[in-house]
Amino acid sequence: MRTKFLALAMLTMTIIIAAPTLCSAQFTETQKGTGVGALVGAGTGAIVGAAVGHPIVGTLIGAGVGGVGGYAVGSALQNQQNMNYRNESEVLSQQRQIERQRQEIQQLQMQQNTE
Repeated sequence: MRTKFLALAMLTMTIIIAAPTLCSAQFTETQKGTGVGALVGAGTGAIVGAAVGHPIVGTLIGAGVGGVGGYAVGSALQNQQNMNYRNESEVLSQQRQIERQRQEIQQLQMQQNTE
């Protein structure tokens, strides 16, 4: 019972300490994924560790595994966001080019009509 309480207390303290920092800072998707993965992994590891009598070891292993998994997910999300940003930039550039060409066509038509 004492180990379960200790694991729960550690998880609660981790969340209390990390929450203000996570809420107030600007992080990339990779950083967010790593942090969330580590926190979730630590919590899960603490619970599993408490069940087998080793809450601290479970917390550390869970945090490591969760951090690696979170990094992988966050990195994939970050790469997707970067690709979306590049695509949006390209679309905007093409729209500006189309508009310039449209204006040139109108000017040429006006010149033809005045001749």
